[in-house]
Amino acid sequence: MISKEDIIAMCGLTEEEVAAIAEHEHMPDVAAAAFAKYVLEQEHDPARLKEMIVDDFRVAVQARRFEHAQEIFMALRHFLAESPQARLDRGQAEPQA
Repeated sequence: MISKEDIIAMCGLTEEEVAAIAEHEHMPDVAAAAFAKYVLEQEHDPARLKEMIVDDFRVAVQARRFEHAQEIFMALRHFLAESPQARLDRGQAEPQA
């Protein structure tokens, strides 16, 4: 039987990143992992996942849930380190070398 951890691993994100997306989209982690994999495969849509994680961070700070905001921030840092194309705004072209 395939586990939740296996499904998350197949999407290419960490458990924390998937949890942030699940929170943003109000869906279970397994569904969020599938959703994230789909979004990551679309052109410029790693930036869309970044926007979701940033939104979750803002909500946590506004709710004064600072420990949770810190967890989300660490997930965001990891996501940006692993997905440099997410640093671009949606629809923005990558700089030419």
